[in-house]
Amino acid sequence: MSKRDKKATAGAGAAGPSRRDRFLPAELLGISGALGVFVGLIVLIATREFVLAGISLGLAFILSLVLMALFALAFKPNAAEVHDLEEQNAAHPDDRPAPH
Repeated sequence: MSKRDKKATAGAGAAGPSRRDRFLPAELLGISGALGVFVGLIVLIATREFVLAGISLGLAFILSLVLMALFALAFKPNAAEVHDLEEQNAAHPDDRPAPH
């Protein structure tokens, strides 16, 4: 068993991501999809053109998904997250990048 395999099996049972963390991507996709459908329906009702409504749906979906992902990345980690990151770094000191 290699060093990497030992780390993978040791860390697997410890503490994985929470349920909220696992469903965050699905949540972002769902909200973006709902916003895209809303915009598509509004355009369809206003113009009665399916092609324009489909294009609007796609644009709204992609734009909202990108913006929500950027906003999610912009938040600073709270004290508990910083502590957790420090614990993870201390547990595996050889995984850190070498200083230049």
